Amino acid sequence: MEELTATNTSHTIQFTILCFSDLPHLQLPFFIIFLTIYLNIIFGNTAVFLTIVFDSHLHTPMYIFLSNLSVLDISYTSTILPNLIFMLSTKHKIISRIQCFTQLFFFLGFTCTEMTLLAVMAYDRYVAICHPLHYTLMMSPSTCLVMLIVIWMVTFLEPISFTVLVSQLYFCSTNEIDHFFCDLNPLLKLSCSDTTHVNMISYILGVLVGMGTFGLTSVSYVYIVNNIMNIQSVAGRHKTFSTCVSHLTSVLLFYGTTLSLYMRPTSMYSPKQDKFYSLLYVILIPLLNPIIYTLKNKQFKDAFQKNSIRFLYFLSRVSNHRLNII
Repeated sequence: MEELTATNTSHTIQFTILCFSDLPHLQLPFFIIFLTIYLNIIFGNTAVFLTIVFDSHLHTPMYIFLSNLSVLDISYTSTILPNLIFMLSTKHKIISRIQCFTQLFFFLGFTCTEMTLLAVMAYDRYVAICHPLHYTLMMSPSTCLVMLIVIWMVTFLEPISFTVLVSQLYFCSTNEIDHFFCDLNPLLKLSCSDTTHVNMISYILGVLVGMGTFGLTSVSYVYIVNNIMNIQSVAGRHKTFSTCVSHLTSVLLFYGTTLSLYMRPTSMYSPKQDKFYSLLYVILIPLLNPIIYTLKNKQFKDAFQKNSIRFLYFLSRVSNHRLNII
């Protein structure tokens, strides 16, 4: 009987992503909303990245990490939203097995990368506030470069073996994923195999990566807050704290959603609840990050305005040149 079940379930070559099929009357509004949000995510994060790249005054560790965060937000959002927008517009919700596990791999990789990058950004703020005299030595350009290379390379090693492990599971004949992308929990819920070992590995990796980076971030902020409390003037405390409040906001949003979603048993899986939390970190966080980090940042706003004027001037020169040719 076991062999028969395996034969019937192991050859699942495609899945159906249900998306928001329980709300058929909202498919068109969802398409418009998600398309608008995705374009804003691309525009906002690209503007942050290009402003930092083209302004030499922003070539400091804090802004270099921020530019990487912008690239990261674009990348992991692009693993999900374009396909979701396509499914909502065409109502073609079939995804192949290879596409599904590829999407899962990149999503897990980008999530691990963001956790690690946020921890490194917290460490950068710790050094800047607690060891200002040694900042240029401890956070030198070469040190930052090594950190970024390690972050981008190492965080993509973990999901490889885990994704392969999940892909080896047997899936039932009802291959409908009650989610808007190939996420881990709905895939495990869909499996006919014993997923105990997969859940155990998921928790272990979650503790090592999720709780590990969250712990490093928390320790950094304990030292930061302690240092700020030792500053005599209220104005000094406010000025120092303002340099890390944007990062702290981003951290709370990201970890608040991801840890509450993934650090729990599969038996507690709830499609509606999971879709809601997933929307928060897939859409809301990449959408808000450019605003959070730049809204009260005078140095960035001045650089953005200067580069915008240069860009508009360049466009006008190109337009005038074309008119002269005609």
